[in-house]
Amino acid sequence: MSLRDRIAGSQVWKSVFRHGPPTDRRNRTQAILSNLYLHMHPVSVRKQGLALSYTWCMGGATFFLFLVEVVTGVLLMFYYRPTLEHAYNDVLALRDVATLGVLRELHRWAAHAMVIAVMLHMYRVFLTGSYKPPREFNWVVGVLLLVLTLLLSFTGYLLPWDQLAVWAITVGSNMARATPILGLEGPGADLLTLGDGVRLITPGSDAMYVMLGGRSVGEAALNRFYVLHCVAIPLAASLLIMVHFWRVRKDGGISGPL
Repeated sequence: MSLRDRIAGSQVWKSVFRHGPPTDRRNRTQAILSNLYLHMHPVSVRKQGLALSYTWCMGGATFFLFLVEVVTGVLLMFYYRPTLEHAYNDVLALRDVATLGVLRELHRWAAHAMVIAVMLHMYRVFLTGSYKPPREFNWVVGVLLLVLTLLLSFTGYLLPWDQLAVWAITVGSNMARATPILGLEGPGADLLTLGDGVRLITPGSDAMYVMLGGRSVGEAALNRFYVLHCVAIPLAASLLIMVHFWRVRKDGGISGPL
């Protein structure tokens, strides 16, 4: 008996992979549904739906770039300190001093590529009508993932703490003052008032203050953006990615050409 057969026949292997390689459709269904990783995939897909000219492979490319972002981002967290004293110098050290400093460039360029890939993926889904019933829920999940991708780029833009980052976030955060109802200068801000005329939306409680932790870009904003960029938004994106993959499977796999 070969080493491969002995491993596949061991109790440890059988406890992880409860079924052997599929030999027919029924056995393939059991093998996929009983496996922790394979159950996310449909049992069968349309052959024409796998054509690169149809899918553009943008969904898979986006997920791959997200994994690159996670791995490089975790490694960068070992070197980067989100404080006014150290943030800029740590970014310089990542480029010039730290071992494998190229990780910062990989993280940066993969972020740009991920934004482009998400947009191309949404564009392909729209062109092929893959947003139509019964896939409309997954289209909404995809739109939310697009928003989270843009938020990841926005929050990560401040972390180098250079002049470009500070003033870009200053411009972006000033837009929050015009948020409807929740912005101090936004339409409907006067609607949130108490009976005695006291406004609920004040300079210390509007959307801009919640975003920055103050009225200007400072250390509070840097800390908030760091937590959002490294913890909150990635966790939300990971959850929606799992839902997205699950819905692809439940909706019959990748949609075929129209």
